[in-house]
Parts: sequence; structure tokens; C-alpha cells
Amino acid sequence: MTLDRALGTAVVVVLLTAAGLIGLAVTVAYGGADRSGGAEQPPAQDVVPTTAATVGAADGAAGADADAAPRATPDPYLPDAAWLSTTATATGIPARALAAYARAHLQVAAEQPGCRVAWNTIAALGGVESIHGTIHGSVLGEDGWPQPAIRGPALDGGKFGAIRDTDGGSLDGDTTWDRAVGPLQFIPSTWERWAADGNGDGAADPNQIDDAALAAGRYLCHSGDLRVPDTWRRAIFSFNHSDVYVADIAALANTYAQRAG
Repeated sequence: MTLDRALGTAVVVVLLTAAGLIGLAVTVAYGGADRSGGAEQPPAQDVVPTTAATVGAADGAAGADADAAPRATPDPYLPDAAWLSTTATATGIPARALAAYARAHLQVAAEQPGCRVAWNTIAALGGVESIHGTIHGSVLGEDGWPQPAIRGPALDGGKFGAIRDTDGGSLDGDTTWDRAVGPLQFIPSTWERWAADGNGDGAADPNQIDDAALAAGRYLCHSGDLRVPDTWRRAIFSFNHSDVYVADIAALANTYAQRAG
């Protein structure tokens, strides 16, 4: 199921017109559906993906051989392929994007167990910000890079806030104004603080969805325990200073949790 079928055409309009400005210290006009001040219930944060490491450990225990060569240490943050396939089908999230959100969930849970961020919240951000790396005709490759690269509008003080260039155009290609970058739409100055290497290639790049999802998870966790409703709302509000945005993220994250259930 595609996102426009799941949420209706109003959300597609949002994706084309709203800036997903992570950490922007101004209020951004968000063109989502009219909601009453973030009244949507925050989503379930205990929807946990199955890991390949867990499955592999069980298989290894069943067939252990004292004389066998030692097995390679399994990747603790690798989502199980069967879980990915089933959940991608149920939610309509492309499997490659879902893998990034689930990996971020698992890694942040290991790093910050008191935060309790979940993949369905990160997935909702990716869905609203870039239709999971496919907005404006981009295609999310198996390497996690959308082609062509995703760029937000120039933050020149017109429809959105004004942020003069902070990265010399190295991330967003604009040497005059900043632009939000990648599938999670990080502003360059925010990426400078929260940059993450989610795919383990030794580089942190907001254009790569594993990196961006891990950075988003860590960013959310700076607000505290996300199973506390007010904390969850505050964390999402910090992504985009709009109560309507918070409500739309809650609605989509809840939809994903219910379908994956």
C-alpha cells in the first residue's frame, strides 16, 4: 500500500509543501490536515522488530557442534529478513527504508535503553518528510541513497524561516542559504551536531537513510523517555515547531504500529 492510499491526498500535499526542518529554532508553517492542537494519541513505542542476531542465535544453539569452526559474531542491529518482509507488506513501508528505521530502533535501544524510541515513530518521520526517500521522483536504492538527492527549499525567509548557509554548500549544494537534506530532512547545522554512521561505512551522511534514521533516533532521545506522552510530543515538536505536524506524525506512527501488530 502506498502512502497516499494510506493517508489520503491531503498528506501528499503536505509532503510537497511543508519543510521538515529538524531542530529549526523558528516556527515553520506546516500544511497538514487540520487537527486540534496535537490531540492525537502518541504511538506505541514498544513495537519491537525481530533481529537477525536473535534468530541466528537460536539456530546456532539448536545445531551447536563442539568441533565446528566458531561462528562470526552476528550483527546485533540487523533486522530479521522475515520480520522485514512481513512488516513492509503490512505497513506499506518499502523494505529498504523499514530496515533503516528498525536498525535505528535497535541500536538506540542498546545505547539509550531509557529513551524507548521505536521504529514506527522514526518511520512516520520518514514517511512525512520524504515518502521514505521517494519524494519528487527520487528512488531509494538498496545502498540506502535516494537518487536524485532530496533537497528542501532554500531557507531564505520567504515561506519558511531564514537560515544563511552554514556548511559552505557541502551538504545541500547551496552556498547562500541552508536547505534541509536527505530522507529525514536534516538542516546542515543540525546534522553537524547529530551526524551518525548507521550503515557502518565509516562516514556519516544525511543523504544515506541508515545514517539519517540513526541520527533521528538519537535526536529524539535527547528529549527523554519517549513512552511518556508529553515527552514524545516535545521530541516531535522539536523536529518541526507545529502542533499539526506532531498530530500527523502521531497518526501515521499509530497506523504503522496497528498494521504491524
